[in-house]
Amino acid sequence: MKRNVIILAVIVLLAGFAVYQNSDRVHKAAALPTEQAPQANFLAPAFTLTGLDGKEYTIGGPRDKPLLVNFWASWCGPCAQEAPDLVNTYKKYEGQFDLYAVNVTPGDKMDNIKKFVDDYKYPFPVLLDKKGENAETYKVIAIPTSFLIDKNGVIREVIHVLSPRELDKKVANLIQAK
Repeated sequence: MKRNVIILAVIVLLAGFAVYQNSDRVHKAAALPTEQAPQANFLAPAFTLTGLDGKEYTIGGPRDKPLLVNFWASWCGPCAQEAPDLVNTYKKYEGQFDLYAVNVTPGDKMDNIKKFVDDYKYPFPVLLDKKGENAETYKVIAIPTSFLIDKNGVIREVIHVLSPRELDKKVANLIQAK
């Protein structure tokens, strides 16, 4: 009889431990969003665009590194203001995050785009949103607008022109986030 009580206690203990372990996994999985929206704490809407280099780049879904997606245009004064800071931040953290500069092409000219990229010596991919559909999907009202996206494909923050120090701080936090 005593032996049966001990066996029953061990079974109840193991069952309780199994339930606890499983509930912990369920809570962790539930922490990731399931809906896409162009705002913080939602999955980044997915799209693929061709870059000036002729390669295709995909945004959305899990990835190896976090990503900063910057919507811009060559005629935009604030875009020119932030361009050197984007380049410096990218070079500082090179290999630790990706940066895609998405040109909102319908309101821009290809010659101006290429000149802007050359003038600021962009070392990162420049994608062409030829119809403006992706800027529209991301509800970009003013440019520049950037989206900080973690490795899970979740938008962590939407930003506009920041001081070099603030941009550096936000990118460093994005890289360190698990």
